[in-house]
Amino acid sequence: MEKTFAMISLGCAKNLVNSEQMLYLMDEAGYKLLPEPDGAGLAIVNTCGFIDAAKSEAIDTILQMAELKSAGRLGGLIVTGCLAERYKDSIRAELPEIDAVLGVGSFGDIVSAADAVLDGGGVSRFASNSAPVDEIPRIVSTGPSWAYLRIAEGCNNFCAFCAIPFIRGRYRSRSMENVLEEARDLAAHGVKELIVIAQDITRYGTDLYGQRKLAALCRELAKIEGVEWIRLHYLYPDQFDDELIDEIANNAKIVKYLDIPIQHINSRILKAMNRRGTGDEIRALFKTLRQRIPGLVLRTSLISGLPGEGQAEFEELCEFLREARIERAGVFPFSPEEGTPAAAMAHVDEEEARRRAALIMELQAPIMDDFCRRFVGRTIQVLCEGWDEESGRRFGRSYADSPDIDGQVFFTGSCPEGEFAAVFITSAEDGLLYGEEIRNDNCQ
Repeated sequence: MEKTFAMISLGCAKNLVNSEQMLYLMDEAGYKLLPEPDGAGLAIVNTCGFIDAAKSEAIDTILQMAELKSAGRLGGLIVTGCLAERYKDSIRAELPEIDAVLGVGSFGDIVSAADAVLDGGGVSRFASNSAPVDEIPRIVSTGPSWAYLRIAEGCNNFCAFCAIPFIRGRYRSRSMENVLEEARDLAAHGVKELIVIAQDITRYGTDLYGQRKLAALCRELAKIEGVEWIRLHYLYPDQFDDELIDEIANNAKIVKYLDIPIQHINSRILKAMNRRGTGDEIRALFKTLRQRIPGLVLRTSLISGLPGEGQAEFEELCEFLREARIERAGVFPFSPEEGTPAAAMAHVDEEEARRRAALIMELQAPIMDDFCRRFVGRTIQVLCEGWDEESGRRFGRSYADSPDIDGQVFFTGSCPEGEFAAVFITSAEDGLLYGEEIRNDNCQ
């Protein structure tokens, strides 16, 4: 069978990094990547298994690949990632169309698994999910100007609602030397924005060096020629210290945009969910960050309908959002994940959780619109990401926009893809900004 394959990467940015590593390994082994699975020798589905919606998407995708396979339009099917890890004891029995399955500790075995499938064999491999992070090169798939920089794997937080520590294993930092080497290579290939990711970047270094090292890492990243933006995802509220706040405030390359998932503001709910800190401590942290980091954009994640959330607790969360005026927020209805403590706790039904999530987004919409309107009449730096046929304009992102989750800036001008433009903002609509490029000189 021909050595061709298609890659379908589902879920989070950390999963995408694993997909990019598999792309590199397959390319090195002589496999040719096709844009679509129809007609490929193999399809690799790198799955998410975090919440019910992600699991459903993964299963639906696997079944679609199975239909192609049964129709003779796809050779073999390999499933990797979190869904595979979470259901390693049953996934091939439940989905017999799968030819090979690799857990989160076995991405490095993708070539041998592919070879085995093409030879008519089946593979199930699940190495330890808490082993040191594999230092495998990758083929960046996100674009010419930005890339994710994963600095750690796994999680030790064990939030009561979350299955990630059981799926991805214990927290393991990559060495600073390896992270910096990868960052230099990315910059040498034209990457201007590094999006620093892990399940919890604020704990970076605590396992390797015995102390938090995120601030020190950021100082070193800023020294790399070609890197212009450093974006930080995800920072946990209980791990901030003065060194980190000062580094964010004073390091010109760190964009003043912080993704800090808080999930809720009610102290009793936070304690029940095994979240560190209280609601008052979160309020105090946000106030401190805004005072010490001018122009700060805050992003957070919230869960509606958590166990213990009655009407009073929900109202407390809404009042907090009115006061804090968080510029970017995502909200998810509580999903009782099997095997987690929260799944066994009393909670509102799914319909009510969804209703509350919708109310939160209604509350947030004018806050985010007001924030966008503050850019009108100003000139801002925009990283150009391409040309939009529908609007007939170029588009890109400002410091206030993270890829795929926030807004975009549409503008007239001639800035090449992957370069910076100075854009005068003329209007704001539905979370999007519109403007005119005033010069095209890769302005910094």
